[in-house]
Amino acid sequence: MSNNRRNFLKSVGTLSLGAAIISPLSAIANTDDTEVMKLDAAIDRSKPQTISILQTTDVHCQIHPHDELFWENGKAVFRKTGGYAYMATMLKQLKKKNPNTYIIDTGDMFQGSELSVETTGEAFVPILNALDYDLYLPGNWEVIYGKKRMQTLLGSLDAPKICTNMYHDLGDGKRGELIFQPYTIWNIAGAKIGFLGYTDPLVPLRQSPNYSKGIIYTNPEENLAHYVDVLRNQEQCSYVIMIAHLGLSQQIALANHPECEGVNYILGGDTHERVRKPIVCKYSKVVEPGAFGSFIGKLDLTILNGKVIDDSYELLEVDSPKIKPDVKIEKLLKEKESVYQEKINQVIGYSTIPLYRYFVVENPIDTMILNALHWKFPEIDINLSNGFRFCPPKTTPDETGNIPITNGFIFDMLPVDSTVRTAKVTGKQLKNWLEKELNNVFAQDASKRFGGWVVKFKGMEVRFNAFAELDKRVQSITVKNTPLDPEKIYSIMACERDGDPVDMLCRMKGVMDAKNTNATLHSVMKDYLKQNSPVTPTPQKNAIILDAPETLLTQVTGVDYTFR
Repeated sequence: MSNNRRNFLKSVGTLSLGAAIISPLSAIANTDDTEVMKLDAAIDRSKPQTISILQTTDVHCQIHPHDELFWENGKAVFRKTGGYAYMATMLKQLKKKNPNTYIIDTGDMFQGSELSVETTGEAFVPILNALDYDLYLPGNWEVIYGKKRMQTLLGSLDAPKICTNMYHDLGDGKRGELIFQPYTIWNIAGAKIGFLGYTDPLVPLRQSPNYSKGIIYTNPEENLAHYVDVLRNQEQCSYVIMIAHLGLSQQIALANHPECEGVNYILGGDTHERVRKPIVCKYSKVVEPGAFGSFIGKLDLTILNGKVIDDSYELLEVDSPKIKPDVKIEKLLKEKESVYQEKINQVIGYSTIPLYRYFVVENPIDTMILNALHWKFPEIDINLSNGFRFCPPKTTPDETGNIPITNGFIFDMLPVDSTVRTAKVTGKQLKNWLEKELNNVFAQDASKRFGGWVVKFKGMEVRFNAFAELDKRVQSITVKNTPLDPEKIYSIMACERDGDPVDMLCRMKGVMDAKNTNATLHSVMKDYLKQNSPVTPTPQKNAIILDAPETLLTQVTGVDYTFR
C-alpha cells in the first residue's frame, strides 16, 4: 500500500466532533482500483480477525535500560528492563506478527529525566515520532513546562492526541473548547473501535498549580455518558475503549460507575501499577501496564462480522538483555543525549544499598532525601518528602563495589529542582494533615484516593492503621521521641510548589511564618553526598503501618490484583 493511501486511511480513522465528514470512496476515487479491490478482498468478514492494541505509559523519559524491581516469593529482586530502543524492537516485532496493531501511549512522556529538563521536553519529540505511535493521551505531568509548551510538544507529535476532559480556561471561570479532540476511531477488520481519553482532573492540586494555569479539568463523569453515546449511536462503534491517566484506584471506581456503561475496557496509567490480569468491574475491564518502559500492555480483540466476540490481555516485560536494540532509535538517542551525556553520567556519590521507591509506606530513595534535608537543616523539627512514584531503581554497583548516584539520577528522583521551604505549624495541624494524607492513600472509597503514596517524614514517628475509618487512622505521633503536643509549635520543611498560597506547605493549609531558604532540593542532595558518600539510606520506620505489611506495594484493595 502506498504511503499516501496509508496516511489517508489513518486520518479517516481519527475523525472526531468538529471534523469535516469526507466520503472515503470519493477521496480515493483517483487511486489505483486494483489496490482498492485487493484491500477489500483481504478482509474476510465471515472469519474471525484478531487485532492488537499495544500500550505504554508513564515512561517518564527513561530512555535507557534500567534496574527494575519485581516482588517474587516475598522479596524484592532486580533485573534490567526498558529502554526506548528495546521497546521499539518489541513493538516492531509485535506489529510484524500482526499488522492489525494499534500502538498508544497514555501519558507522562515529557517529564522525569535530566534530558527532558535540559531540553524542556524537545528531545523526546523525534524519539516518540520514530516509535510510530498511533495515539497519545496527555498525562498529569505533561503540563510540567506550562500549557503552551505542552501544546507545542504534543502538537509536534505525528499521531493524534485525544483528551475528553481538558478545556481552555477563558478566565473568570469560563470554560472554552476542549484543548484536544475528544475521541478517535480505529476502522479495522470491518469494525469501528472508538477511543475516549481522560486525564487526571486533580492536576492543579497534585502538582504546582502554575504548571496547569490556563486549563480547566473536569471529572470524567461529567461528559463520559455523552461521548459513549456519540461513539455507540452516532459513530456506530461496536467497541469503546477509554484510555486513561487517572490512577488504578480511580479507574476501578469509574469502571463501577453507571456513567461508564458502554465502555468495554479502560487502558489506564498514572499509578505505575502492573495489572497482569484484567480487573473485571461492573461495567468495564481495567488494566495498567507499569512504568518506565519496563512493560508493554497487549490487548487482543477477536472480531467477527464487525463485532468484538472475544478479548485477551497480557503484560509483556521489556526484557532488554534478551532484545536487540533498534538501530535507528539507538542512534537517535545518542544524538539527542550527546551534548548532555557527560553531565548526566557524572557520579556525585554512592549508596551501599539498592535505591528504589516502590513501597507505599517507606523506601530508601525518600529516606536518602530526608537524611539530606536533616543534615543540611538540623534545627528543623520535621522534614517532609512528597509520596512520589517516579524514579526507576538504582541497584547495580560499579568497580567500587557501591552503587553510583549520578547527576542524572538526582533528576530521576527529583525532576523539579524545587526551593526548600520552611514553616511552623501546631501539633493539631500536623495530626489533622496526617489524617487527610492517609485518607488520600487508603480511602475505602477508591474515588477519594488522591495522587501518590504515603508522604515521607523524618523527625516524627507515626503509628497508623491504614484501613481504619476517616480521621481514625493515626494511633500515635511522637516528635523527637516525645508525644505530639496539639498546642505546641513545630518547625517543618518541604519543597516550595509554584503557585501555592503563601500559607501552604506540602498540601498543609494555614502554616505560619512560611519562607524560602537559599537551598534547592538538588543542591542539598549534592552537598550531602559530597560530604557523606557512601550513604546507607535504610528506612528508619518513622511511619509504622499496623494493619498491613511494611512491604505494601499498592494502595489498591478489594479486587483480584497483586503488584509483582
